[in-house]
Amino acid sequence: MGKVNQCKKGMVSIDIAARILKHKKSVVITFIIIAVVSSIAQFFVSVNYNMVDYLPDDARSTTAMDIMEEEFDGSVANTRVMINDVTVQEALQVKEELAAIDGVNNVTWLDDAIDIKTPLEIADKDTVETYYKDEKAIISFSIRDGEEVQITNEIYELIGEENAMAGEALDTAISQEMAGSESMYAAALLVPIIILILVISTTSWLEPLFFLTAIGVSVLINLGTNIFVGEVSFVTQSVAPILQLAVSLDYAIFLLHSFSDYRKKMADPNEAMALAIKKSFPAIAASAATTFFGFMALTFMNFEIGSDLGLNLVKGIVLSFVSVMVFLPALTLLFYKWIDKTQHKPLLPSIRKIGNSVVKIRIPALILVFLLVVPAFLAQSNTTFTYGTGGHPEETRAGSDQIKVEETFGKYTPLVLLVPRGDVAKEEELVQELETLEPVTSVLAYVNTVGSAIPPEYLDESITEQFYSENYSRIILHTDAGAEGDEAFSLVETVQATASDYYSDDAYSLGESVTLYDMKQVVQKDNTVVNLLTIIAIALVLLVTFKSVSIPLVLLLTIQSAVWINLAVPYFTDSPLVYVGYLIVSTVQLAATVDYAILLMEAYKENRREMTALEAIKKTIGEKIFSIAISASILSSVGFILWITSTNPIVGSIGLLLGRGALLAFIMVVCFLPAMLLVFDKVIEKTTWKANFHKK
Repeated sequence: MGKVNQCKKGMVSIDIAARILKHKKSVVITFIIIAVVSSIAQFFVSVNYNMVDYLPDDARSTTAMDIMEEEFDGSVANTRVMINDVTVQEALQVKEELAAIDGVNNVTWLDDAIDIKTPLEIADKDTVETYYKDEKAIISFSIRDGEEVQITNEIYELIGEENAMAGEALDTAISQEMAGSESMYAAALLVPIIILILVISTTSWLEPLFFLTAIGVSVLINLGTNIFVGEVSFVTQSVAPILQLAVSLDYAIFLLHSFSDYRKKMADPNEAMALAIKKSFPAIAASAATTFFGFMALTFMNFEIGSDLGLNLVKGIVLSFVSVMVFLPALTLLFYKWIDKTQHKPLLPSIRKIGNSVVKIRIPALILVFLLVVPAFLAQSNTTFTYGTGGHPEETRAGSDQIKVEETFGKYTPLVLLVPRGDVAKEEELVQELETLEPVTSVLAYVNTVGSAIPPEYLDESITEQFYSENYSRIILHTDAGAEGDEAFSLVETVQATASDYYSDDAYSLGESVTLYDMKQVVQKDNTVVNLLTIIAIALVLLVTFKSVSIPLVLLLTIQSAVWINLAVPYFTDSPLVYVGYLIVSTVQLAATVDYAILLMEAYKENRREMTALEAIKKTIGEKIFSIAISASILSSVGFILWITSTNPIVGSIGLLLGRGALLAFIMVVCFLPAMLLVFDKVIEKTTWKANFHKK
């Protein structure tokens, strides 16, 4: 009965394949039209560079931002300009010119902190030098969201080459300007490398173009269908297309290699393709399923950059699977004669006997991995993490400007407190306490700038509007603790606790350091959930695929060990790691590279039914090491090229971790997994349904 059902399933899959192949021209034209429309549609998908927007709605800083936008016209200062060789009057003139630029708000300088009509010599020296020092003025302001590139360019025109600009909005502007050119640069480097790898791995000069066309069409459709999402993050825009290409190229390789094998057995190409679809479908489906569910785990992140990337990758995997199973067979049969005409001899020598060498190192491989895995697990969770986008290289204007500004005026991170309006005495007491905090260089509030003795009702609204709204009082702290790190996050906690002593839960804080502090709290909670979901999802797919309890454990230990070793490297090299990159790669590496283990395990199971464990593993390594090496080299190339070409620290860190992770996964699958299969051969046999292993 089981054989009858299996036969029926086979007939159904062949029938579906036959229908696809019967209408191959229509299939190819349809896919190409959709790809062209999608190519145009992708230009109407907006890209969000503001990481604040991806914090959950219930984060305190998100609530604080909403309140401030409702209550006040201006926002938190996110940029500052340093003007060299100026008098106080000249600095005031520049301040007015900056305020006149459309999109520049909340321009703040020395005249907002003290009465500059009195001589500066009798004013508080620390306050004066916060804004004016060595005939240099530092002016702070906010730039309207979404227009950072245009506005910062106008500011550069105003201040010229001799002055400097730095800040969060400038970082966003540079990211926007670089994203497009960097993506093109990455693609220009990557495509020739992938073609070279594929040419080496095939016996036709044109076959690699079929692989790339099938996946390339699915990538374009994925980019275009983002128009229904409306907006994607800059991380998704930079990483998802290249990652989709890298992890799903295997599907096309599986299918066309199977087609090539059947072409040798039968004359009719249509029949050969129908059988190739049937034969390769289970392997491609299993490979796609592990990656699909691994990426699906990212969608459960509270920090929504993860869910944004996860949704895009899941959509990409589905589209790649459909493209390979429907579009690629039709395309291949239309042009298979071109493949035949461009055949060449294998460019690399056979390495089928390498299994003998690998088996000899099985004991050292086991010992080495078991010695490394525990320290690696502990180290990867104790790495120094960063949560923002970091600085710029010194050789760029933004990098050199930032250094110049910090050399004169130190680091600058504004922090804003919103407290209920009404109790002036309480507000004054809070401001006095905040002024005593060491990283706080100055505090701007109504009670210490205008004076608590003057009721705000008696003054013009232009004087009071930056401090008071209908319901809240705004207190601006200027700090030199930096945007993130132990000192910055400690200050955020101190300020929040101090404000809470006076106003309980009615006080809200916001600013770059507050946002990054909230981001830290959110993503650290995400880590456990996402990794656990990834492992459970992939384990279930492996359980169904291999009908075994032990095989999923062995495969997951192999790949997860590679993940831990990869993520431990920054700890041992004392290199800070962008946490968002760490969190995404810890999921993506497992989902993308477990395919190597599946490929080897499937072949091993088949061989083990006909020979001893030792002979089976030797044969399997000889047969599959080349295919695994091709997959790993493509994914590794993608990672390292992202790392080399991207100036964005998040994208760069994802690239470096992915490149190194693919190589480590390859080494683990080729050296460690065979050793595990030999050691636990009897356990695997007993815990696998219908193993039917060969008996001596």
